[in-house]
Amino acid sequence: MLNDFLYLWCNREQPKSLARWFKVWLKRFFHLYGVCRLLFRPALCRCFGAKIGYLAVLGKCRFSGHPAKLTVGHETTLGRCEIALHDRVTIGSRVVINDGAVLLTASHSITDPQWGLKKAPIVIGDYAWIATNAILLPGVTVGKGAVVGAGAVVRSDVADYAVVIGNPAITQPRQRTSELSYCPVMLNAPFEAWVGPDFGSVRQEEMA
Repeated sequence: MLNDFLYLWCNREQPKSLARWFKVWLKRFFHLYGVCRLLFRPALCRCFGAKIGYLAVLGKCRFSGHPAKLTVGHETTLGRCEIALHDRVTIGSRVVINDGAVLLTASHSITDPQWGLKKAPIVIGDYAWIATNAILLPGVTVGKGAVVGAGAVVRSDVADYAVVIGNPAITQPRQRTSELSYCPVMLNAPFEAWVGPDFGSVRQEEMA
């Protein structure tokens, strides 16, 4: 959590007028509780072994399995999703996973007489968007900037900047733009109060 606060401080808006200075600091004091609330759950997950980047927002997502198998990049937002940590789940930076999404890393084998568990990791690239109620099955890789549409069931890898919809998910002819530079966590007022509305993109080496 200390690193998160340090990042906000180093990237804070520095007003040039006295009137703006008072307005900015008033907003910061007003949203202080909100900042602590947003940063508490990522800090708690780190204590249990998860690797969480700075300014990640975990929301009310539910985890099953060992937190040490979870890696989340910088400035990523997870909504009320479910993540099964039977195997590793690696989520990149500036990813958005909406409410109702489910990430499954294990399933039962239909050819095994003992109905054994088959595990496989999930990887989600930077700037990917996993929409409401989408399901990612074990072993799936979602590429950088890719979009998984609402309610889609992904059984195979999704290419960079591809858009997939349906059950099973089918790649659409139209791709997403590759010039992505937005920061989804700055839609949270407590963070925006620190960095300001004109916060620029993070350097690529910081995103690694």
